[in-house]
Amino acid sequence: MAASPDPFSDKTDAELLFLAQHGARYSAAVADAAVRELQRRGLIPAELPQPTAAPAAPAPEPANSAWQRLRRVVRSVLWPRPGYFFTPLLVLANLLVFLLMGLSGVTLWSPASADLVAWGSNYSPLISTQPWRLFTSMFLHGGPAHLLLNLSALLLLGVLAEAKVGRWLWLLAYVVSGIGGSVASWWWHLARGGNSVGASGAIFGLYALLLALLLTRTYFHSRQDRASIIGLLLYFALGSLVGGLEGPTTDNAAHFGGLLTGFVVGLLAALTTARKPSTPTN
Repeated sequence: MAASPDPFSDKTDAELLFLAQHGARYSAAVADAAVRELQRRGLIPAELPQPTAAPAAPAPEPANSAWQRLRRVVRSVLWPRPGYFFTPLLVLANLLVFLLMGLSGVTLWSPASADLVAWGSNYSPLISTQPWRLFTSMFLHGGPAHLLLNLSALLLLGVLAEAKVGRWLWLLAYVVSGIGGSVASWWWHLARGGNSVGASGAIFGLYALLLALLLTRTYFHSRQDRASIIGLLLYFALGSLVGGLEGPTTDNAAHFGGLLTGFVVGLLAALTTARKPSTPTN
């Protein structure tokens, strides 16, 4: 008897289906021949649909790096925005002056007194002829620890209260209190001579400004607002004062001068606000 021209024509349907599915284990030709025989018998379509590629999974978003997160934090702290405008600008001004001192050759870890005088410190013998030092000394610092201590307090106060107080009153209180602290320091050290730097007088003025506004219930109307802020004020202001009294090199005269000036600014702001006619309501 003659052999079958196509060995697959003698296979059962089940055998052909098996070879069509698994024939590639042996060779691609076996699988193709089984498929052709199944097509001839009409068991599968003559034109097989082409397999469509599965849709590519969306690429996962790259995880934010530590550097990107740091940039966002720095931007949120140092970039002005409504309700938090002058605080970051004042922080940047202090940082810029400190950086420029270093670039000029000043030893930033422990600046020499002569370098601080050259940069505009509150040096008592020169104030009578160079009163601008009462202002410029507010932006000078005696080392990185001094700088970070003052700027961290300024940032905390700004986040808590600049939006409530308003940007212009906030800036006014900072500058006037800083000068008030410088004047008190100059007067206190006039006989012995003093060389004072730092933003602590201005920062203590902001403490006192908020205290005055809280006591007069100006801008801080709800009991919750007053309770949350006054606790922080007492903790940080009293802690700084006590720490200053224990430190032999701390300029306590500038602290008390800033406190007194800031409190007066706060009382004047409260009186001005109280005298403003209220908007009539229907």
